[in-house]
Amino acid sequence: MGATDDSGARPLADTRPVVTRFAPSPTGYLHIGNARTGMFSWLYARHHGGRALLRIEDTDKARSTKEAIDVIFDGLSWLGLDWDGEPVFQSTRVDRHAAVVDELIARGNAYRCYMTSEELAAARAAAEAERRPFRLNSPWRDADPATAPADQPFVVRIKAEREGETAIEDLVQGRVTVANVELDDMVLLRSDGTPTYMLAVVVDDHDMGVTHVIRGDDHLNNAFRQLSIIRAMGWPEPTYAHIPLIHGGDGGKLSKRHGALGVDAYRDELGILPEALFNYLLRLGWGHGDDEIISRDQAIAWFDLDGVGKSPARFDSKKLENLNGHYIRAADDSRLAALVAPRLGFDPTPEQHDLLRRSMAVLKPRAANILELSDGAAFLFRTRPLPLDADAAALLEGDARTLLARLHAALDAVGAWDTEALETAVREVAEAAGVKLGAVAQPLRAALVGRRTSPGIFDVLVLLGRDESLARIADQMA
Repeated sequence: MGATDDSGARPLADTRPVVTRFAPSPTGYLHIGNARTGMFSWLYARHHGGRALLRIEDTDKARSTKEAIDVIFDGLSWLGLDWDGEPVFQSTRVDRHAAVVDELIARGNAYRCYMTSEELAAARAAAEAERRPFRLNSPWRDADPATAPADQPFVVRIKAEREGETAIEDLVQGRVTVANVELDDMVLLRSDGTPTYMLAVVVDDHDMGVTHVIRGDDHLNNAFRQLSIIRAMGWPEPTYAHIPLIHGGDGGKLSKRHGALGVDAYRDELGILPEALFNYLLRLGWGHGDDEIISRDQAIAWFDLDGVGKSPARFDSKKLENLNGHYIRAADDSRLAALVAPRLGFDPTPEQHDLLRRSMAVLKPRAANILELSDGAAFLFRTRPLPLDADAAALLEGDARTLLARLHAALDAVGAWDTEALETAVREVAEAAGVKLGAVAQPLRAALVGRRTSPGIFDVLVLLGRDESLARIADQMA
């Protein structure tokens, strides 16, 4: 719709105390793109010492369920986004929305339109036949209200400007303009008395004192229509910042096949840590030099809208996974154990939970997510005799079981059950058999873990302990 100034110059920032808002619609999960928008809005307010507000746009009562609202609250809390004051629920404000419409009518800036659905359809058909854009020209725009039909349904429409142009000095997009002839007399109040999205957003932003509207650039065209309401009411105009959307790695619209899931799915289904997702979303369309690993405190100190690019960012699930691996390696072992424990399939005893905690130090260097940590820890709690997968069973063919018997005897004689003593004993068995260490370590791993891969074999022996390790080896010697 609008024309953008590509000079690269950014408009001057609003000098009012900053108040931002995040306004999700609870009609499903908290989409990853919405979560990033909420983060940017939150960070901008925190960086500037302002207030970050939350509004739930729940006017679609059929789809705005309590469960969906709870999912939004849960996802935002998990990401560490706290909000100032209580959340505002848009559905509680319909009387206020209607009151603003009454004032607009009284000011002569809105009107009751009694056009029927048949009249509207005929007007659209005429525009289509003449191959011109449909712009409503209602006969009720300037009609005498006294001529209004009694007991006939109506909508309330804004009286849009028809001359000149409207300009927005956007903090991300730059100066964007639209010819007012392109703006029609949009509906503010439906025939059933309910407010439209355009009206409710404007009224709520004004009443909440919002100074900066930070949202996806798919709302850029809406801004021009919303400004017509703001100006008709004589209200202060917010500063806009329209963030480019996130695209998939192939440049297409982000979808589930690209990894576009709800925030809760990244946590529950993919095992992503909140600090990793926060860091990744932060760097998705915003940058601070070459910094990749950015803490929350650094993000607040550094974030501003001049670091947001005009082009869509591309979602890279592999990059997110790599970043998550970094945060897993840096995470406290007790915290990781607490995240892994519910995934084990049983309620661990205090002793098992302590074992799980101690295992994190050797498991987390190999894990990219909590799921891999859980899978890696599972061998610790398997019951004997240990089931072997096909690769592990193949490692126990030939002379492997003879080597296991020698290993059992050597390990049974070890005094101190630590990695140094255990490595010495295993190496001595390999040397005596005239084989490389791997030829001994691999069947030992299969017996202890039931798989071809595991953490370092000496770490595995220490974690399992003397009795369990020797018992598992004995099970595979026959």
